[in-house]
Amino acid sequence: MLQRSRHQCACKCLTHDSSPPSSPQLFFSTASPPPVPLPASLFKKCKSLLEAQRLHQQVIVQGLLSQLSRTVVFTYLSCGAPSHAAAVLVRLSPSSDLNFWWNALIRQSVTASCPEDAIKNFSLMRRLGWRPDCYTFPFAFKACGEIRSRWHGAAVHAAAYVSGLEPNVFIGNTMMAMYGRCGDLVAARKVFDEMSVRGVCDLVSWNSIVAAYVQSSDFCVALDLFQRMNHEFSGKPDAFSLVNVLPACAAIGAPMQGKQVHASAVRRGLFEDLFVGNATVDMYAKCEMVEEASKIFDRMKVKDVVSWNAMVTGYSRIGRFEEALSLFEEMRKEKVVLDVITWSAVIAGYAQKERGHEALDVFRQMQLTGLEPNVVTFVSLLSGIACVGALLHGKESHCYAVKRILNKGELEGDLMATNGLIDMYSKCKAFVIARTLFNLVLPFDRNVVTWTVMIGGYAQHGKANEALELFSQMMNQDAFISPNAFTISCVLVACAHLAALWIGKQIHAYVLRNHFEPEALFVANCLLDMYSKSGDVDAARVVFDNMKERNFVSWTSLLAGYGMHGHGEDALHLFYEMRRVGLDPDSLTFLVLLYACSHSGMVDHGIKFFNNMANEFGIDPGVEHYACMVDLLGRAGRLDEAMKLIQDMPIDPSPIVWIGLLGACRIHANVDMGEYAASRLSELQSENDGAYTLLSNTYASARRWNDVARIRSLMKHSGVKKRPGCSWVQGKKGIETFYVGDWSHPKSEKIHEVLSDLISRIRALGYVPVTSFSLHDVDDEEKGDLLFSHSEKLALAYAILTSTAGATIRITKNLRVCGDCHLAITYISKIVDHVIILRDSSRFHHFKNGSCSCKGYW
Repeated sequence: MLQRSRHQCACKCLTHDSSPPSSPQLFFSTASPPPVPLPASLFKKCKSLLEAQRLHQQVIVQGLLSQLSRTVVFTYLSCGAPSHAAAVLVRLSPSSDLNFWWNALIRQSVTASCPEDAIKNFSLMRRLGWRPDCYTFPFAFKACGEIRSRWHGAAVHAAAYVSGLEPNVFIGNTMMAMYGRCGDLVAARKVFDEMSVRGVCDLVSWNSIVAAYVQSSDFCVALDLFQRMNHEFSGKPDAFSLVNVLPACAAIGAPMQGKQVHASAVRRGLFEDLFVGNATVDMYAKCEMVEEASKIFDRMKVKDVVSWNAMVTGYSRIGRFEEALSLFEEMRKEKVVLDVITWSAVIAGYAQKERGHEALDVFRQMQLTGLEPNVVTFVSLLSGIACVGALLHGKESHCYAVKRILNKGELEGDLMATNGLIDMYSKCKAFVIARTLFNLVLPFDRNVVTWTVMIGGYAQHGKANEALELFSQMMNQDAFISPNAFTISCVLVACAHLAALWIGKQIHAYVLRNHFEPEALFVANCLLDMYSKSGDVDAARVVFDNMKERNFVSWTSLLAGYGMHGHGEDALHLFYEMRRVGLDPDSLTFLVLLYACSHSGMVDHGIKFFNNMANEFGIDPGVEHYACMVDLLGRAGRLDEAMKLIQDMPIDPSPIVWIGLLGACRIHANVDMGEYAASRLSELQSENDGAYTLLSNTYASARRWNDVARIRSLMKHSGVKKRPGCSWVQGKKGIETFYVGDWSHPKSEKIHEVLSDLISRIRALGYVPVTSFSLHDVDDEEKGDLLFSHSEKLALAYAILTSTAGATIRITKNLRVCGDCHLAITYISKIVDHVIILRDSSRFHHFKNGSCSCKGYW
């Protein structure tokens, strides 16, 4: 009975109040024997929480808590029961002698990865009147850093300041590390500078501030601080210092500074440290100096999986897959335990080089080992699938992700995987699924990658309008997210596709206002391409001239721009300028150059460049170069030479070569050669609607209407559909689109009135409709009526109706401009106060004062 009563009393004390019961005599009579003091050895033998609780009960019953409080707290902490230890401490009076146990309690919470509990205990300690000491604050700051809570960290900082302990070097170091982990570099640097002024900085201080900048990806400042450390700090950098700074050298591609750090490690005998060796190998590998990385790797006496992963990743990064796979197999022979990073590195390497099928094979091997892929592995796999357009495999991977990767409570990982899925579906042209996934991500959860992959998918696969519309939503949403360089580039691609110069200029202004310096070359190349394809090659030249750095893309884009606009002489000057700065042309450069010669009628120059490709530069012409030469000779009417060139080709002519010849036959009305080219296309089983249209046009020009009908019937039975002619022009409220015979526009009546007036006026100047471009067997008057409703004429009439006097009119057509429309617009440019710029599928036409920039080469 007595033992039961004691147990009930102790339970009450633990669960409700630590004060003694009001009537102890009810439990202990005067006749009862005095309690036997508990020996300390009993607590040392305590091995479980239940035993600790029983001993705690006896301590309370015997009234020994004040004497054995330290022992009770220690016992609870030893049993991994911090909450029970805290329950004892809160019932004790504040005393500096007992601070140690609060510190032990807070430290155990941090060590057990329970930083929230550590912060709660720190707050409880202060609320109960205890005074934290110099050993308390470091653990509190570490807890705040663990949960990335700057707010809590600042509160602890204030408490340290009030306590007068802020100058302490240990507190300062942990405070600095906390601010660094919370991403507040300004506060971390301020703490460091104040410690420097007081002269209390030690090696840990320098390492902490360098680590803070590295963690925040501010690598240049981290390297500068490391240099200062070498000159200003009397001590010597340790292994931790080197492991800190080597990733910074790798991140910004600074191998020379990395070599200096490497030399420092060798001089100070730190290179034998495994972590220093791994960081050095990784630095050289990421700087694409794999030979140096390999030498260091071979000299390392001790290696772990991180060492091997650094080399495998390095080889994969630069496309040396044989070496990467050889190391991969060697790891297996050496029985190195392959981790997910190893497998991910190989998969990512294949994906980056667009070898998606190999990436899938490696992923299957990984699955056979039983190792679970992480989000990085999955995203790399999706990238490989996207590059080969393997939609079925992509869907299978999506199902796998739903079962094994997604919805595990990791929001960042889920978003990363979802972004990869959106990108994969977009590149596989499954836009409905991609947009569904995009819409499933809540607006406030989307990051810049989410928007960019969806916008890029639209822009790069012929859905430019959707890309621009989505970009507008991104910029106007409540949760504003700044576009990055990739977003801007994708939008510029969409502008270039639509020739949307007005929108492109707005994007250019945004780039200038927001200083996209780190990716200046990347963005500038896209701006150059946008201006060229939007009809303003002079603005493209201005962008080119103002570029601080240029690469092959820069030169080739401007060359292509000059070619599209028929500026052959400018293209030649640019080519020779490119040679003067020491850049050797490649295959693509010559392709663009031949294109420029073809569209400027520079036949002799084109032949010279074609011959010099192999003779002077050692570049064998490809099928695209032959197609350009056929086009060049064909436009000039030298059809026999074009045919001989095809017959002498060392490679089999592809459909693009015969289409070039067929187009030349259409221009020069050579029906026999056109029929031959069409027959060769048929043998190649080419279902290009343009080839049928060209042959039909050729027959129509020769008034062979039975053959025109036969071609139409052949197209119908073959399932080949002719793309409808479509033209668009920038209006006041957006882009206006017109089709042949279009009456759907709200201003259609006024548009046709303007067009009728224009046709009447240019007829008076001598314009006669070229009825051979009407592919219908009707009389000439009806053919003329059909020609007047072509989409480019409707777009021009709308632009004249809505534009201010003198404004440049820019029209884009999805097909090659009709010959009659070309003639009509040339006449119209005589009677209107507008420069008319028309981009068709072949080139640009600048109409002004009754002439066109193409000079007949179109």
